[in-house]
Amino acid sequence: MWVYALVGALLLLGIWRALGTRSPSSNPFRADSRRPPAPLVTDKDARRKVLKQVFSRDKVPDGLDAVVIGSGYGGLAAAVMLSKAGKRVLVLEQHGKAGGCCHTFNEKGFEFDVGIHYIGQMQENSILRVMIDQLTDGQLQWAQMDSPFDTIILGDLDSCKKYYLYSGEKEYVKGLKKQFPGEEANIDRFVTLVKRVAKGSAHMAILKMLPMPLVWFLHCTGLLALISPFFRMISKTLSEVTAEFTTNADLRAVFTYIFPTYGVIPEKSSFPLHAILVDHFLEGAWYPQGGSSEIAFHSIPIIERAGGAVLTKAPVQSILVNSQGKACGVSVKKGQDLVNIYAPVVISDAGIFNTYEQLLPKELRALPGVQNQLSMMNHGIAGISLFIGLKGSKEELGFEAKNYYIYRHSDFSEAFVRYFNCSRETAPENIPLLYIGSPSAKDPLWEKRYPGKSTLIVLAVAKYEWFEEWKEEKVTKRGAEYEAFKNCFVDNIMETVLKFYPQIKDKIEYVSAGTPLTNKHYIASVQGEMYGAEHSISRLQVEVMATIRPQTPVPNLYLTGQDVFVGGFPGALHGAIVCASAVLKRNLYIDIMWLYGKIKANSAMKKN
Repeated sequence: MWVYALVGALLLLGIWRALGTRSPSSNPFRADSRRPPAPLVTDKDARRKVLKQVFSRDKVPDGLDAVVIGSGYGGLAAAVMLSKAGKRVLVLEQHGKAGGCCHTFNEKGFEFDVGIHYIGQMQENSILRVMIDQLTDGQLQWAQMDSPFDTIILGDLDSCKKYYLYSGEKEYVKGLKKQFPGEEANIDRFVTLVKRVAKGSAHMAILKMLPMPLVWFLHCTGLLALISPFFRMISKTLSEVTAEFTTNADLRAVFTYIFPTYGVIPEKSSFPLHAILVDHFLEGAWYPQGGSSEIAFHSIPIIERAGGAVLTKAPVQSILVNSQGKACGVSVKKGQDLVNIYAPVVISDAGIFNTYEQLLPKELRALPGVQNQLSMMNHGIAGISLFIGLKGSKEELGFEAKNYYIYRHSDFSEAFVRYFNCSRETAPENIPLLYIGSPSAKDPLWEKRYPGKSTLIVLAVAKYEWFEEWKEEKVTKRGAEYEAFKNCFVDNIMETVLKFYPQIKDKIEYVSAGTPLTNKHYIASVQGEMYGAEHSISRLQVEVMATIRPQTPVPNLYLTGQDVFVGGFPGALHGAIVCASAVLKRNLYIDIMWLYGKIKANSAMKKN
């Protein structure tokens, strides 16, 4: 017991010294900011004024406290927290619409989401829901998806096996046991381990806040692994763990099916990261009402009310550094001119590779600390996105608010390795997985906005190298050879989609595909990455997690978003929380938990 007491005291001392509580005025979560949700805004001009404020020198606010590069959720959430703490923040977005992977686009009368497909743990009064409610003043509403929310399909569609994942932990477990008789004890053991390891995910945030000497002490003495089941298992791969639970190939596949959402095959992925993801969806899945652009639409006004701004078509060319080597602003390209914008704090949501290799002055790129961090990270997986617009409502087309993972084979690692070893010419015929979802079916407000229409989104992984030769060509003007190659993927994907949904054959009005180069153009991902830097097992090691933190080797320059924490919407949010904590020099998790406790207590009082 004395060991746990010692470790607890060390952790508390380290956190207190590193990020002690400051004045209440710098606490963005000092009061519950929720208010009754306003009606959905559908007027295009009204939405454009929020999401498409084009950059110009005269729109830059005076007296900035911080400038944020990139309006993905890691950037927006950090900016909102600083704004709620009384800071004046400018967010700069290179694309024509704010939101990063949360933005939507419209073509031929259809709206498509590009990055938010579903989110877990959004039940009323969950800690994640409370966080998002506070960062949108309660204006962002969520719709729970159907149960089962995910369907796993193994094998050819003519003779496939289907497995279903149900919402709610009891239903989730009960459903698995019904589908795998004789495996009941193994399923219980797996879910128990998932929950125990996932609880330790909070230790990732602590690791990024503790002073490095304390991190090394806890790690080298073995105390970190002793107190944290998360860190005890960081060297365990997903394949290793699932093999310990069952010899049933299909059950192993169901245990591991969701790995493409972080993009590393089970043989090379970290079980603790996978446990976080499985636990994230145990209660089911949710989708933002009104589409994912609502996330940015309800975040930006908070930044503006504090005197800040979110400006688009503002490609940052470089980070400005003063004579002491401290970040002091950014340089933005406007036409043929460069506009310098100064602020005492610079936050980058552009990803670690863009930030260090493209935006830093050359003399700072060579800093040992910068090179050390770059050596710890690899580029993440890229992908193909297919956007399909259809005539007909979800009822007419038989669409439901759920997702489908269609795998060619239950041995995922073998299938993916074979695919990635394909030549460019044979790759389209060997796609190992298709994810299919219908945003229009998930959104209860869709019919109000687009009556008589529906959409499908299909995702597949792909190698950036297959498309790299066209990287210097302009978007929509990459030539016939590029279009022909892209269409090979489209044709093969559509063949499966039409086999799965034969009823839509004569209802298709629009089809468009995005490649890794599309991601590179619209969200500035260096190699078309879908989830930032690679989530291999090496990224989950203590040294990497502790070293990749918001503070950078360049004073006054901070990182936020997926690369600071882990991928996905919740990962970007936590990256923003640790970033804002570092900037404000206070532990915002403590502030959030205090408010969370008050909200739960008030909710309980109202029920009684």
